[in-house]
Amino acid sequence: MRLVSLIILVLFCGCTKKQNQSAQAQGQAPFVFTKDNGAVSKQLEEASGLVASFANPAHFWTVNDSGNPAEVFLIDSTAQTKIVCKLGNIANRDWEDIAIGVGPVPGKKYLYVADIGDNLAVFPYKYIYRFEEPSLKNGATQTITDVKTFVVLLPDGKRDTETLMIDPITNDLYIVSKREEHVNVYLQKFPYASDTLKPEKVLTLPYNKIVAGSISQDGQEVLMKNYDQIFYWKRSGEKSVVELLKKPPIEIPYEREPQGEAMCWSNDTSGFYTLSESNNGVLAQLKYYKRK
Repeated sequence: MRLVSLIILVLFCGCTKKQNQSAQAQGQAPFVFTKDNGAVSKQLEEASGLVASFANPAHFWTVNDSGNPAEVFLIDSTAQTKIVCKLGNIANRDWEDIAIGVGPVPGKKYLYVADIGDNLAVFPYKYIYRFEEPSLKNGATQTITDVKTFVVLLPDGKRDTETLMIDPITNDLYIVSKREEHVNVYLQKFPYASDTLKPEKVLTLPYNKIVAGSISQDGQEVLMKNYDQIFYWKRSGEKSVVELLKKPPIEIPYEREPQGEAMCWSNDTSGFYTLSESNNGVLAQLKYYKRK
């Protein structure tokens, strides 16, 4: 009986310690969910990927995932669709994320659409499509034909990936895997090759099912999420994103979504947004987390 009692005591203390650590981490969380901003249209029932627009302030770019047309959507802060951009001669094999960064013309912003999903890990190559960020001034329906296609070959074989991030300080590109017990982080340094990109595996993180990530526009903060948790890192002397991700994150209390696969910072870093796929006929809400 003494042995049993000792085991129970050890387990209880361990659980209590983990709960206290979790509560402490959440108490330190600098963001809090504030509101649902609005529901997406039926066109965006499988939203996967989100990034704040520069050309269209207070708006966001998003995409649907596999099985949908090759279209990029601009939504406003209430989730109403304002632009539908059709990518000419491009297919949506499994679009899973969208990011924004620099391109061939200095001073302009470019969208990067990540066709990087692979549920069954069967595709040897992934694709990233880059084109100049469209503007509302050019109409609610636009066809984009000037698209640069990057072919991506991961160094360790076929992987399902759903997260694309671009560091605004270095312009380096990061891809994060999804299905491993401990996910992998891949780095493609800038400038990008003109043919096949061969990112380097630089890190393994002790998380599973990472489906979205975002780096703040000042390059100082990083967010990643799975279906149940949001993780937050802030630089305190770290010289790179890789160095930053090596330290333990703070967990942000998460208003869980049915299938939340999209997240991005606001451009002023006052908060961040999440977006889910719609579920059982209920249209997904654009959710906002405000800095405390």
